[in-house]
Amino acid sequence: MRPLQISAETAQKLAKALDVPIEQVMHLPQHILIQKLVEMERNENDGNED
Repeated sequence: MRPLQISAETAQKLAKALDVPIEQVMHLPQHILIQKLVEMERNENDGNED
């Protein structure tokens, strides 16, 4: 499996949110990555609502 085609900034955000090394993020299966991105977006939106 080849590494994901995501930006370095996205990889860093995901690694921080998931508390895993960037290398591990880059080798996540695509469906899991999408699920984690959606969760991250929901969490950011929940925190931004006033």
